[in-house]
Amino acid sequence: MIDKYGRNINYLRVSLTDRCNLRCIYCMPEEGVQKLHHQDILRFEDVVKVVKATAKIGINKIRYTGGEPLILKGIDKLIHETSKIEGIKDISITTNGILLYDSAEELKKAGLNRVNISLDTLKEDRFYKITRGGSLKSVIRAIEKCISLGYGQIKINSVLLKGINDDEIENFMNLTKELPIHVRFIELMPMGEAFGIYEKGSIKCDEIIKKFDSLISVNNEKSSTAELYKLPNAKGMVGFIRPISCKFCEDCNRIRLTSTGTIKPCLHSEEEYDIKKYIKNEGILAEVLKKIISNKPSEHHLEEQGSLSAKMMYQIGG
Repeated sequence: MIDKYGRNINYLRVSLTDRCNLRCIYCMPEEGVQKLHHQDILRFEDVVKVVKATAKIGINKIRYTGGEPLILKGIDKLIHETSKIEGIKDISITTNGILLYDSAEELKKAGLNRVNISLDTLKEDRFYKITRGGSLKSVIRAIEKCISLGYGQIKINSVLLKGINDDEIENFMNLTKELPIHVRFIELMPMGEAFGIYEKGSIKCDEIIKKFDSLISVNNEKSSTAELYKLPNAKGMVGFIRPISCKFCEDCNRIRLTSTGTIKPCLHSEEEYDIKKYIKNEGILAEVLKKIISNKPSEHHLEEQGSLSAKMMYQIGG
């Protein structure tokens, strides 16, 4: 569907839960989050109804996120039901990878096409500190398994943190020499838990691109959030996501559904629409979604104002 700024909105990101099994320093409070009541969270059957309605108006890509989506039982069944919806061509998931090893095969059989795995360090002790308790070995095993299973695309998302993981940038890039993966560096955003470390911890992607002159620019989709590069003769790609220094709003093609049944047309906007009361009527729901998409904001103002979203990143999904 085309919004009023001429953008083709074909991508829905669905946050299935705001809970997570890690407590990353830039994302989750150390004490965790207050659990929502069961009745406040969309059931999987409601998620499927929303996806069906969006498919009717042009959405063809779905990404399931969290919190951490793999802590939920039956997510393979949700993916299977999603794969049967007419018009849906691509299903992906964003995960921290801790539980992925045990579920990767079933998820692929269910219809999962791609995986995004959050990984900010390749050092075990540092991983434990950043995530406040996570196991790096679990994530590495999951990545290796996904490669062996032949997933269409495996992306490693690494948030840039000055003084914390910036000494590992080259090591991450070198992973792409032998492995068919995309390593993507993401600028820290002044949002939620990241506010406390943003001033001292933020790094601009331009600094890295200038430093590594062996990177070769690669053409990619206009609506892609990542600017792609490749090392000579590498099997994988290196990407840079620059929401601060080079925002991609004019080509944005996505909307977001939260676990509590609201649509966020822009990640950093205060605009949010409760659609729970329309879910039982697919026709009305599709019309409501059309109006929301049509009025999607032209851009965020993260660089001047910070995020205006009332929700934290773990409540929205990446």
